[in-house]
Amino acid sequence: MLERFSYRGWNNVYKLSNGVVELVVTADVGPRILFYGFRNGENQFHEVKEDAGKNGGSEFRLYGGHRLWVSPEVERTYYPDNTPVAVSERGNTVRFAAQREELPPGTNLQKELEIELAATGSHVRIIQRIRNDDTHSTVLAPWSPTMMRAGGRSILPLSPRIAMDKDHYLPVGVFGMWSFTDFADPRWVLGTSYIQLRHLANPQGHFKEQMAGIYNSAGWGAYFNRCDLFVKRAAVISGSQYPDFGCNFEVFTNPDFLELETLGPLVELRPGEVVEHVEHWWLFADVPGGEDDAWIDSAVVPRVQQTAASSQ
Repeated sequence: MLERFSYRGWNNVYKLSNGVVELVVTADVGPRILFYGFRNGENQFHEVKEDAGKNGGSEFRLYGGHRLWVSPEVERTYYPDNTPVAVSERGNTVRFAAQREELPPGTNLQKELEIELAATGSHVRIIQRIRNDDTHSTVLAPWSPTMMRAGGRSILPLSPRIAMDKDHYLPVGVFGMWSFTDFADPRWVLGTSYIQLRHLANPQGHFKEQMAGIYNSAGWGAYFNRCDLFVKRAAVISGSQYPDFGCNFEVFTNPDFLELETLGPLVELRPGEVVEHVEHWWLFADVPGGEDDAWIDSAVVPRVQQTAASSQ
């Protein structure tokens, strides 16, 4: 079911619902998927309260929720997408197409989200497209940050751990670090098979922000918060060059929220060409809490395994 309504000061907002979960997408700006959660339940995403209802102007605003960006992170990444979005339905999908980014610092990219909510359950498929409407080629990677509500922890799986032998002399993954990445910060939990990053409203480390990325061969990441588990998947394109020294999943946190992010491979996008990056989402309730690798293996991984077939 698709419903147009007013939401937090915006009048051109759409709700997608199947009786189990709901999504709220603003078309006054963005687009942004502002809300994803169980029907009559809490929003799993973080919303920036001071940006609610705003539009227009040349200032970049996060707004909250899920957005489509471009990597590498340079000036054009922060193009202020503060103008109305075109909305169209086709079958059981809804397409939200932004205007061309033709003013500085834009480079004539055009972005869109095509959202499909399953008839039952919590599965959402988001096809994210970036079109080069410029007269010159450009190199970029699709980048999909999702701002999660405060108080939870992100989970990323590492490549399988195997003892050193003649078949395991070479590295099996990449770990990208930023100048403010500090593994002495208690928000990090580095396990044998998983990396966790916790959100804390009052962090005590050297930096208020923390960020890292990995090459994630499993193609999934998760966010656990108060017995709810959000899972997102993105296909891993073997042999491709990913940005940020080879990262296809990244996590970021500050005192307000935590982001769970996926990236597509770097591509040279010629004039008129389009690149797609597809994510799949699920939401699970009543997941028992825990903190270590054993908890992830027993409580998180079985639920992630339920999503494998639907993401093909």
